[in-house]
Amino acid sequence: MTKFQDELKKKMHQYVKLVYHCTKTFPRDELYGVTSQFRRATLSVILNYIEGYARFKLGTKLQFYETSYGSLKESKYLVYFSWTEKYITELNYKELVSLADEIGRMLWSEIELLQNQK
Repeated sequence: MTKFQDELKKKMHQYVKLVYHCTKTFPRDELYGVTSQFRRATLSVILNYIEGYARFKLGTKLQFYETSYGSLKESKYLVYFSWTEKYITELNYKELVSLADEIGRMLWSEIELLQNQK
C-alpha cells in the first residue's frame, strides 16, 4: 500500500469512528432506520475500498472503488439529513462534511488512476 493509500484508509477509518460516535446519541426510534443505514453506508466506504485494493484485476478493483465512492455519497447525504434533524451538532456536521469531501477527492483520484490504466 502506498503512503497515499494508507492515508486515505486512515481518513476513512476516522470517518467511520466519528459517525459511530455521533450516532450513539441518535433517537432510539431511529436505531433501525437512520442510525443503522448511516453506520452501514459509512462502513461500506472503507470495506469496499479495502476489498477492491485486494483484487488483482483492474476492472474488479475499479468496481469496488466505485461502490466505495457511491457509499461515500450516500453517507454524506445522511450527514446532511442528521444535521437538519438536529441529530448531530453543527461542529460534527462540518467535521464530517470536511472529512467526506477529502476522502471523496482522494478516492476519486484513485478511480481516475485505474480508469487511465484500462
